[in-house]
Amino acid sequence: MRPKTRIAALALAVAVAGGGVAAWSATGGPGGGSASAHIAANPRGTRAASPRKPRPTGPVIQVAGTPNGVKAKGAVLADAATGQVLWGRGVDTERPMASITKVMTALLVLQAGDLGREIRVTKAAQTYAWKYGGESAGLHPGDVLTAQDLLNALLLASGADAAYTLATAYGPGMPAFIAKMNAAAARMGMTHTHFASPDGLPYPTETSTYSTPADLLILGQAAMRYPAFRSIVDQQFFQLKKGPGHHKYWWDNTSSFVGSYQGAVGIKDGFTDDAGHCLLFEAVRNGRELIGVVLDSPATGFDAAVHDADQILNWGFGLRQTAAATP
Repeated sequence: MRPKTRIAALALAVAVAGGGVAAWSATGGPGGGSASAHIAANPRGTRAASPRKPRPTGPVIQVAGTPNGVKAKGAVLADAATGQVLWGRGVDTERPMASITKVMTALLVLQAGDLGREIRVTKAAQTYAWKYGGESAGLHPGDVLTAQDLLNALLLASGADAAYTLATAYGPGMPAFIAKMNAAAARMGMTHTHFASPDGLPYPTETSTYSTPADLLILGQAAMRYPAFRSIVDQQFFQLKKGPGHHKYWWDNTSSFVGSYQGAVGIKDGFTDDAGHCLLFEAVRNGRELIGVVLDSPATGFDAAVHDADQILNWGFGLRQTAAATP
Protein backbone atom coordinates (compact mmCIF):
# COMPACT_ATOMS: atom_id res chain seq x y z
CA MET A 1 0.00 0.00 0.00
CA ARG A 2 1.29 3.44 -0.87
CA PRO A 3 1.92 5.37 2.36
CA LYS A 4 0.20 8.74 2.49
CA THR A 5 1.23 11.60 4.65
CA ARG A 6 0.35 15.28 4.69
CA ILE A 7 2.32 18.35 5.55
CA ALA A 8 0.95 19.19 8.97
CA ALA A 9 1.00 22.91 8.31
CA LEU A 10 -0.16 25.25 11.04
CA ALA A 11 -2.38 28.22 10.23
CA LEU A 12 -0.23 31.27 9.57
CA ALA A 13 -1.18 34.66 8.15
CA VAL A 14 1.51 36.10 5.90
CA ALA A 15 1.57 39.86 6.34
CA VAL A 16 1.78 42.21 3.41
CA ALA A 17 5.24 43.79 3.63
CA GLY A 18 7.23 46.42 1.80
CA GLY A 19 8.97 43.72 -0.23
CA GLY A 20 5.73 42.92 -2.01
CA VAL A 21 4.82 39.85 0.05
CA ALA A 22 1.22 38.86 -0.66
CA ALA A 23 -0.93 37.30 2.02
CA TRP A 24 -2.85 34.13 1.30
CA SER A 25 -6.57 33.62 1.05
CA ALA A 26 -8.32 30.66 2.62
CA THR A 27 -8.04 28.90 -0.74
CA GLY A 28 -4.28 29.43 -0.96
CA GLY A 29 -4.31 32.39 -3.35
CA PRO A 30 -3.54 36.08 -2.89
CA GLY A 31 -5.60 37.85 -0.28
CA GLY A 32 -5.90 37.63 3.48
CA GLY A 33 -5.85 34.33 5.35
CA SER A 34 -3.85 31.19 6.03
CA ALA A 35 -0.51 30.66 4.37
CA SER A 36 -0.67 26.95 5.03
CA ALA A 37 -4.21 26.11 3.92
CA HIS A 38 -3.27 24.99 0.41
CA ILE A 39 -0.15 23.07 1.40
CA ALA A 40 -1.89 21.28 4.26
CA ALA A 41 -4.41 19.94 1.75
CA ASN A 42 -1.77 18.32 -0.45
CA PRO A 43 -0.88 14.66 0.24
CA ARG A 44 2.79 13.74 0.10
CA GLY A 45 2.42 10.02 -0.48
CA THR A 46 5.06 8.33 -2.66
CA ARG A 47 5.70 4.75 -3.72
CA ALA A 48 9.05 3.87 -2.24
CA ALA A 49 11.46 1.05 -1.63
CA SER A 50 12.79 2.58 1.58
CA PRO A 51 11.89 6.24 2.15
CA ARG A 52 12.48 7.94 5.46
CA LYS A 53 9.45 7.76 7.70
CA PRO A 54 7.45 10.99 8.13
CA ARG A 55 8.49 12.86 11.23
CA PRO A 56 5.99 13.64 13.98
CA THR A 57 4.67 17.09 14.72
CA GLY A 58 7.08 18.92 17.01
CA PRO A 59 7.81 22.36 18.45
CA VAL A 60 6.10 25.42 17.02
CA ILE A 61 8.15 28.24 15.53
CA GLN A 62 6.96 31.71 16.54
CA VAL A 63 6.77 33.83 13.38
CA ALA A 64 7.69 37.51 13.63
CA GLY A 65 8.17 39.82 10.68
CA THR A 66 9.27 38.71 7.23
CA PRO A 67 12.63 38.13 5.53
CA ASN A 68 14.30 41.20 4.05
CA GLY A 69 15.85 41.75 0.64
CA VAL A 70 14.19 38.79 -1.13
CA LYS A 71 13.76 39.55 -4.83
CA ALA A 72 12.29 36.22 -6.00
CA LYS A 73 8.79 36.49 -7.44
CA GLY A 74 7.77 33.19 -5.89
CA ALA A 75 8.98 31.73 -2.59
CA VAL A 76 8.07 29.68 0.46
CA LEU A 77 9.78 28.52 3.65
CA ALA A 78 8.67 25.74 6.00
CA ASP A 79 9.90 23.71 8.94
CA ALA A 80 10.92 20.41 7.35
CA ALA A 81 10.20 18.44 10.53
CA THR A 82 6.66 19.66 11.21
CA GLY A 83 5.54 21.16 7.89
CA GLN A 84 4.78 24.51 9.54
CA VAL A 85 4.81 27.14 6.81
CA LEU A 86 6.70 30.22 7.98
CA TRP A 87 6.51 32.59 5.02
CA GLY A 88 5.45 32.70 1.40
CA ARG A 89 5.15 34.87 -1.68
CA GLY A 90 3.17 33.93 -4.80
CA VAL A 91 2.95 30.42 -3.43
CA ASP A 92 0.24 29.25 -5.86
CA THR A 93 1.41 31.22 -8.89
CA GLU A 94 2.51 28.88 -11.68
CA ARG A 95 6.01 29.56 -12.99
CA PRO A 96 8.61 27.65 -14.99
CA MET A 97 10.99 25.90 -12.59
CA ALA A 98 13.93 25.07 -14.89
CA SER A 99 16.14 22.25 -13.61
CA ILE A 100 14.29 21.80 -10.32
CA THR A 101 12.25 19.52 -12.62
CA LYS A 102 15.05 16.96 -12.26
CA VAL A 103 14.05 16.34 -8.66
CA MET A 104 10.88 14.62 -9.92
CA THR A 105 12.95 12.63 -12.40
CA ALA A 106 15.18 11.48 -9.55
CA LEU A 107 12.18 10.69 -7.35
CA LEU A 108 10.69 8.35 -9.96
CA VAL A 109 14.02 6.53 -10.31
CA LEU A 110 14.23 6.16 -6.54
CA GLN A 111 10.67 4.84 -6.40
CA ALA A 112 11.51 2.28 -9.06
CA GLY A 113 14.55 1.17 -7.05
CA ASP A 114 17.46 -1.00 -8.25
CA LEU A 115 20.00 1.85 -8.27
CA GLY A 116 22.65 -0.67 -9.29
CA ARG A 117 20.87 -1.12 -12.63
CA GLU A 118 23.31 -0.68 -15.51
CA ILE A 119 22.25 1.68 -18.30
CA ARG A 120 24.08 2.33 -21.56
CA VAL A 121 24.48 5.96 -22.62
CA THR A 122 23.36 6.56 -26.20
CA LYS A 123 24.41 9.10 -28.80
CA ALA A 124 20.82 10.35 -28.69
CA ALA A 125 21.35 11.53 -25.09
CA GLN A 126 24.32 13.64 -26.14
CA THR A 127 22.42 15.02 -29.13
CA TYR A 128 19.40 15.81 -26.97
CA ALA A 129 21.37 17.98 -24.53
CA TRP A 130 23.11 19.80 -27.39
CA LYS A 131 19.93 20.33 -29.44
CA TYR A 132 17.98 21.97 -26.63
CA GLY A 133 20.86 23.91 -25.09
CA GLY A 134 20.79 22.04 -21.80
CA GLU A 135 23.53 21.51 -19.26
CA SER A 136 25.58 18.42 -20.00
CA ALA A 137 27.23 15.96 -17.64
CA GLY A 138 29.61 15.08 -20.47
CA LEU A 139 28.37 11.51 -20.75
CA HIS A 140 30.22 9.41 -23.31
CA PRO A 141 27.99 7.45 -25.72
CA GLY A 142 28.59 3.75 -25.19
CA ASP A 143 29.49 4.10 -21.52
CA VAL A 144 27.60 1.83 -19.13
CA LEU A 145 26.73 3.57 -15.86
CA THR A 146 24.56 2.61 -12.93
CA ALA A 147 21.34 4.44 -12.12
CA GLN A 148 23.11 5.69 -8.97
CA ASP A 149 25.91 7.16 -11.09
CA LEU A 150 23.41 8.82 -13.39
CA LEU A 151 21.55 10.35 -10.44
CA ASN A 152 24.78 12.09 -9.46
CA ALA A 153 25.16 13.36 -13.03
CA LEU A 154 21.52 14.49 -13.00
CA LEU A 155 21.39 16.26 -9.63
CA LEU A 156 24.91 17.68 -9.35
CA ALA A 157 26.02 18.43 -12.92
CA SER A 158 22.35 18.99 -13.87
CA GLY A 159 22.95 16.95 -16.99
CA ALA A 160 20.17 16.95 -19.57
CA ASP A 161 22.00 13.97 -21.07
CA ALA A 162 21.60 12.15 -17.75
CA ALA A 163 17.91 13.10 -17.61
CA TYR A 164 17.38 11.74 -21.12
CA THR A 165 19.22 8.52 -20.29
CA LEU A 166 17.23 7.88 -17.11
CA ALA A 167 13.89 8.84 -18.67
CA THR A 168 14.29 6.58 -21.68
CA ALA A 169 15.38 3.69 -19.45
CA TYR A 170 12.69 4.08 -16.80
CA GLY A 171 9.78 5.10 -19.05
CA PRO A 172 10.63 3.10 -20.96
CA GLY A 173 10.85 5.90 -23.49
CA MET A 174 10.47 9.64 -23.04
CA PRO A 175 6.65 9.93 -23.50
CA ALA A 176 5.98 7.18 -20.96
CA PHE A 177 8.34 8.71 -18.43
CA ILE A 178 6.81 12.18 -18.75
CA ALA A 179 3.37 10.60 -18.27
CA LYS A 180 4.68 9.00 -15.07
CA MET A 181 5.97 12.39 -13.89
CA ASN A 182 2.54 13.98 -14.30
CA ALA A 183 0.79 11.02 -12.72
CA ALA A 184 3.11 11.24 -9.72
CA ALA A 185 2.48 14.98 -9.40
CA ALA A 186 -1.29 14.39 -9.39
CA ARG A 187 -0.97 11.57 -6.86
CA MET A 188 1.09 13.79 -4.56
CA GLY A 189 -1.42 16.65 -4.72
CA MET A 190 0.79 18.93 -6.84
CA THR A 191 -2.28 20.39 -8.53
CA HIS A 192 -0.51 23.37 -10.12
CA THR A 193 2.34 21.42 -11.72
CA HIS A 194 2.86 20.09 -15.24
CA PHE A 195 5.86 18.37 -16.80
CA ALA A 196 6.70 18.39 -20.51
CA SER A 197 10.28 17.15 -20.08
CA PRO A 198 12.42 15.31 -17.51
CA ASP A 199 14.79 18.26 -17.15
CA GLY A 200 12.92 21.58 -17.32
CA LEU A 201 14.40 22.72 -20.62
CA PRO A 202 12.26 25.41 -22.30
CA TYR A 203 10.40 23.36 -24.90
CA PRO A 204 7.99 23.13 -26.57
CA THR A 205 7.68 26.59 -24.96
CA GLU A 206 9.39 28.41 -22.09
CA THR A 207 6.43 27.69 -19.82
CA SER A 208 5.49 24.13 -20.85
CA THR A 209 6.95 22.76 -17.61
CA TYR A 210 5.79 24.70 -14.57
CA SER A 211 5.02 24.48 -10.88
CA THR A 212 4.50 26.64 -7.79
CA PRO A 213 6.44 27.17 -4.56
CA ALA A 214 3.72 25.27 -2.66
CA ASP A 215 3.91 22.27 -5.00
CA LEU A 216 7.71 22.20 -5.05
CA LEU A 217 7.72 22.18 -1.26
CA ILE A 218 5.79 18.91 -1.47
CA LEU A 219 8.25 17.53 -4.03
CA GLY A 220 11.28 18.52 -1.96
CA GLN A 221 9.86 16.94 1.19
CA ALA A 222 9.15 13.69 -0.68
CA ALA A 223 12.61 13.47 -2.26
CA MET A 224 14.48 14.30 0.94
CA ARG A 225 12.88 11.33 2.69
CA TYR A 226 15.21 9.11 0.65
CA PRO A 227 18.71 8.67 2.15
CA ALA A 228 20.07 7.97 -1.35
CA PHE A 229 18.76 11.35 -2.54
CA ARG A 230 20.07 13.23 0.48
CA SER A 231 23.51 11.66 0.09
CA ILE A 232 23.77 13.07 -3.43
CA VAL A 233 22.39 16.60 -3.11
CA ASP A 234 24.53 17.66 -0.16
CA GLN A 235 27.77 17.07 -2.10
CA GLN A 236 29.85 19.79 -3.69
CA PHE A 237 31.17 17.34 -6.28
CA PHE A 238 31.23 13.66 -7.19
CA GLN A 239 34.10 11.74 -8.73
CA LEU A 240 33.58 8.49 -10.62
CA LYS A 241 36.84 6.72 -11.37
CA LYS A 242 37.34 5.00 -14.71
CA GLY A 243 36.06 1.46 -14.62
CA PRO A 244 35.06 -1.44 -16.84
CA GLY A 245 32.74 -0.04 -19.47
CA HIS A 246 32.95 3.65 -18.65
CA HIS A 247 35.19 6.71 -18.62
CA LYS A 248 36.12 8.65 -15.49
CA TYR A 249 33.87 11.56 -14.53
CA TRP A 250 33.96 14.56 -12.24
CA TRP A 251 30.66 16.30 -11.61
CA ASP A 252 30.58 19.61 -9.72
CA ASN A 253 27.42 20.80 -8.05
CA THR A 254 25.99 23.54 -10.28
CA SER A 255 24.71 25.37 -7.18
CA SER A 256 27.02 27.20 -4.79
CA PHE A 257 24.41 26.89 -2.03
CA VAL A 258 25.95 23.66 -0.73
CA GLY A 259 29.35 24.64 0.57
CA SER A 260 28.59 28.33 0.97
CA TYR A 261 25.63 28.35 3.38
CA GLN A 262 26.21 27.02 6.88
CA GLY A 263 24.16 23.88 7.36
CA ALA A 264 23.09 23.50 3.70
CA VAL A 265 22.09 19.93 2.80
CA GLY A 266 20.74 20.43 -0.77
CA ILE A 267 18.62 20.42 -2.94
CA LYS A 268 18.58 21.64 -6.60
CA ASP A 269 19.04 24.83 -8.59
CA GLY A 270 17.87 25.83 -12.05
CA PHE A 271 17.93 28.63 -14.61
CA THR A 272 16.39 29.52 -17.94
CA ASP A 273 15.76 32.96 -19.41
CA ASP A 274 12.04 32.76 -18.62
CA ALA A 275 12.31 30.94 -15.29
CA GLY A 276 15.04 33.18 -13.93
CA HIS A 277 17.20 31.82 -11.12
CA CYS A 278 15.45 29.09 -9.11
CA LEU A 279 16.40 27.04 -6.06
CA LEU A 280 14.80 24.28 -4.00
CA PHE A 281 16.81 24.27 -0.78
CA GLU A 282 17.14 22.75 2.67
CA ALA A 283 19.44 23.54 5.59
CA VAL A 284 19.95 22.39 9.19
CA ARG A 285 21.13 24.49 12.13
CA ASN A 286 21.01 23.78 15.87
CA GLY A 287 18.61 20.89 15.35
CA ARG A 288 16.18 22.92 13.21
CA GLU A 289 15.67 21.83 9.58
CA LEU A 290 14.13 24.30 7.13
CA ILE A 291 13.08 23.69 3.54
CA GLY A 292 12.12 26.27 0.97
CA VAL A 293 11.83 27.37 -2.64
CA VAL A 294 12.62 30.50 -4.62
CA LEU A 295 11.40 30.92 -8.19
CA ASP A 296 12.37 33.65 -10.65
CA SER A 297 15.00 35.51 -8.71
CA PRO A 298 16.06 38.38 -11.01
CA ALA A 299 19.45 37.95 -12.65
CA THR A 300 21.32 40.34 -10.38
CA GLY A 301 24.20 37.85 -10.37
CA PHE A 302 25.00 34.19 -10.96
CA ASP A 303 23.97 33.32 -7.39
CA ALA A 304 20.76 35.39 -7.30
CA ALA A 305 18.62 32.49 -6.07
CA VAL A 306 21.22 31.51 -3.48
CA HIS A 307 21.25 35.06 -2.14
CA ASP A 308 17.47 34.99 -1.78
CA ALA A 309 17.60 31.59 -0.08
CA ASP A 310 20.28 32.86 2.31
CA GLN A 311 18.09 35.82 3.31
CA ILE A 312 15.04 33.62 3.84
CA LEU A 313 16.92 31.00 5.86
CA ASN A 314 18.73 33.55 8.04
CA TRP A 315 15.34 34.97 8.96
CA GLY A 316 13.86 31.52 9.57
CA PHE A 317 16.70 30.29 11.75
CA GLY A 318 16.44 33.48 13.78
CA LEU A 319 12.85 32.78 14.84
CA ARG A 320 12.05 31.55 18.34
CA GLN A 321 10.69 28.08 18.96
CA THR A 322 8.27 26.91 21.66
CA ALA A 323 7.01 23.50 22.73
CA ALA A 324 4.08 22.07 20.81
CA ALA A 325 0.66 22.57 22.35
CA THR A 326 -0.83 19.56 24.12
CA PRO A 327 -3.87 18.18 22.20
